[in-house]
Amino acid sequence: MKRFKRVLLYTTAVVAAVPAVYPLFFLFLSSFKTSGEYIRNLWGLPGEFFLGNYQRVFSSRFLIYFKNSVVLSFVTLLILIAVSSLASYVLSRIKFKLAKPLLTFFLMGMMIPVHATLIPVYVLTNRLGLYNNIWGLVGPYVAINIPISVFIMTTFFKTVYREIEESAFMDGCSHFQIYLRILLPISTPAIATVAIFNFLNIWNEFIYALVLINSASSMTLPLGLREFYGREAVNVPGILTAVFMSTLPMILFFVFAQEKVIKSMVAGSVKG
Repeated sequence: MKRFKRVLLYTTAVVAAVPAVYPLFFLFLSSFKTSGEYIRNLWGLPGEFFLGNYQRVFSSRFLIYFKNSVVLSFVTLLILIAVSSLASYVLSRIKFKLAKPLLTFFLMGMMIPVHATLIPVYVLTNRLGLYNNIWGLVGPYVAINIPISVFIMTTFFKTVYREIEESAFMDGCSHFQIYLRILLPISTPAIATVAIFNFLNIWNEFIYALVLINSASSMTLPLGLREFYGREAVNVPGILTAVFMSTLPMILFFVFAQEKVIKSMVAGSVKG
């Protein structure tokens, strides 16, 4: 009976995974087809593995866009994790009257539509001299992702037993030392969740980049894909190749960090 349940479980999981995996598989196969073969044989395997699409992608500015997105995502995530974890420690572990109102204030940020902030962000970025510079995107990206990051980190910090802090205080630790040496190391599941969730948002973000970036040398990958599509509109396999290459980092990032995300889901049952 147990074996039957296991087979049924795995079969169900495979069937459920097919709709999610097949689009990526379709992109991969299409990237090796010529335009003519793509039209003639849309769903089938490529007759021969054509590498011209990858050559066209890498001979364009794709690597510049890719580098810009990688650097921007990495820097933004570092700042975001540092700021949100510090704020979450204060809101969840230090008792003061404004803790709940401040947490509510942070969470209200999730109610603000992105489009309502475009004009003020554009004006502020211009005045700071950061227009048409990828570093001008760091501030808006951190700001729009702080509310959900604070919510995730605060929820996790509240599950940690206070006896740990009390013991640390008796040993002479300050609040910052407790945060840095105790809470931060054991919060890797929550940090991984914040990193994955925000990485997907930052990697795919389009509207802020469209408003604040104008030159090709500073474009991120979503803007670069739009430009590539404008040049390769009749070459559908070439466009799908660029989409596949831009999607791959997100998938790899999730694959390597998914264990931490799963741990964060059951963190409440392993407090401290």
